[in-house]
Amino acid sequence: QVQLVESGGGSVQAGGSLQLSCVASRYTSQSDCLGWFRQSPGKEREGVAAMYANDVITRVADSVKDRFTISHDNAKRTVNLQMNNLKPEDTGTYFCAAHRRCVYLDFDIEQWNDWGQGTQVNVSS
Repeated sequence: QVQLVESGGGSVQAGGSLQLSCVASRYTSQSDCLGWFRQSPGKEREGVAAMYANDVITRVADSVKDRFTISHDNAKRTVNLQMNNLKPEDTGTYFCAAHRRCVYLDFDIEQWNDWGQGTQVNVSS
């Protein structure tokens, strides 16, 4: 089990940017997947962006395509989410997650093993 701690959330106006960071308690295995999910009140948790730890493939939800970028720095044990051109609908709690022994990169929540406590992102119009 890996412990994940998110940071970087805050309040911004639409069109602004935020960078979320997640620090892991251990170095990731190249067989792991790392990702970001978000949840708004009354809505289901949804995948935002994910990637293989080996950086070969990344996946980004259509709703944030061309606006969000996920990256990984293994030396710092971090996974980041750069969020640009934020919209009010991006508001929610963002969770960092890890998927051990990841073969297929997907947003199936049941497949993800470890989760952070979340960081709040508020985007006002």
